[in-house]
Amino acid sequence: MSSHRDTDLRSLALSQAVADKIDNDPSLLAGVRDWAEGQEANAYREWQQILKGSWPQIREVLLEESDEGQRLRQSSPFVGILSPQERWKFFPVTS
Repeated sequence: MSSHRDTDLRSLALSQAVADKIDNDPSLLAGVRDWAEGQEANAYREWQQILKGSWPQIREVLLEESDEGQRLRQSSPFVGILSPQERWKFFPVTS
């Protein structure tokens, strides 16, 4: 069983992979913005405001290594940026 710290580190690593992918293809950010705007859950309202900023500002929030950054990553709107195969690289194989 993984600890909260392991989960937080994996979330940060996944977010870094997302940021790298958007760095290479900034057009992906439009899909994130569209998806987030369609969400009504309170968890996404903060992101809706954050996503109005520039990519460097958004990237900084996404990768922030703080309690606030961890909290925001728990409701990340960056779903679909990484393929299942890309995501699975961050989960250890257990037997």
